[in-house]
Order: sequence, then C-alpha cells, then structure tokens
Amino acid sequence: MKIFNFFLIAPFLVLLSSCETVEKKSQKILKEEEKKLEKFIGQPITELKIVMGNPDDQMKNDKGMTIFIYKKKKYGITCTRSFEINEGDTVIGFTSKGCF
Repeated sequence: MKIFNFFLIAPFLVLLSSCETVEKKSQKILKEEEKKLEKFIGQPITELKIVMGNPDDQMKNDKGMTIFIYKKKKYGITCTRSFEINEGDTVIGFTSKGCF
C-alpha cells in the first residue's frame, strides 16, 4: 500500500516543483523586460524611435498624452509595448503585455 501511495503522490510533487520553476523563470523574464524599458524613461522620443523604430500605432490618451504602441508576434503570442509621451516629446511611462 505504501508503494501505491508513493506512485500516486510522486507525480503531484514533480508537477508542483515544475510549476514553481516556470513561475520563477517568468518573473525573471518580466524583470528583464521592465529593466530594458525603464531605460527609455526621461529620454526623447527620437531615442525611442532609434532603438524601437517607428511605432505600429499612435494615439492620445484621456489626459492628452501621446501613446506609441509597438506590437510584435512571437510563437503566436502578441507582445504589446506602449510608451506614454508628454508634451515635451519625452517618454514618461510604459506598459508591456505578452512580452518574453
């Protein structure tokens, strides 16, 4: 009976540890992405365009700030990066979704 319990419980332990590993890797990737994008804060949009290219889309938010939107597809998942630009054409914020 103890052997049966072992073979029943062992797969659950393996699954739990692998989920934790995936979570740690995804958190590391998200931190690297944030670190990469933070470098644009306080920079002029010309610097953003040199590194990222021209935005795929551009719009105004409810505060009247310009938003540059960059989209990229990797493994069928769309990565969207948005940068908020103030009146002085300086990057003041960003968001990132689906980027790894």
